[in-house]
Amino acid sequence: MTARIATVERNTAETKISVTVNLDGTGKFVTETGIGFFDHMLSHIAKHGVFDIEIRATGDLHIDQHHTVEDCGIALGEAFARALGDKAGIVRAGSAYMPLDEALAFAAVDLSGRPYAQLDLRLLGREVGGMPPDLLDHFLESFAFTLKAAVHVRSLSGTNDHHKAEACFKALARALDAACRIDPRRGGEIPSTKGTL
Repeated sequence: MTARIATVERNTAETKISVTVNLDGTGKFVTETGIGFFDHMLSHIAKHGVFDIEIRATGDLHIDQHHTVEDCGIALGEAFARALGDKAGIVRAGSAYMPLDEALAFAAVDLSGRPYAQLDLRLLGREVGGMPPDLLDHFLESFAFTLKAAVHVRSLSGTNDHHKAEACFKALARALDAACRIDPRRGGEIPSTKGTL
């Protein structure tokens, strides 16, 4: 099988980002964005999706975290898309529930080639781990659009915003793992009646 690995460099006047993804990894991760809580969330995508992910980013954090988080989503989605190639033989869709103490999250992914994000993280505080909660939504939107996938993530219960966010990212990781896997029954065929994704 051809290695499903991709590296994306994204350099703008606001950020400098390097992302490498190995879809057939072991859950190793390097997450260095300068935003501690964001690094924590990104590490869950690698560890619970069993992907090897390296993200190194520098951005205009003296302004705020927005550009760094957004551009990491764009670059990570593009890296996943490149690593998937023509998507021949993949399962294509996956979903997962993930509990974390009192919190419960659900995520579903379809690597359809059609970008869409339906999100309801239900983060109620002004910040979670020093991040404005809406930036987690914005990251997921940016990721979904460059991955060109339908991504649904929902917090179903919980009172602690850290727990809810973490459960959402772990659920997303497990859904991505299921969707990105190779299904040997397909014999390398594209999983679509259209013949392309």
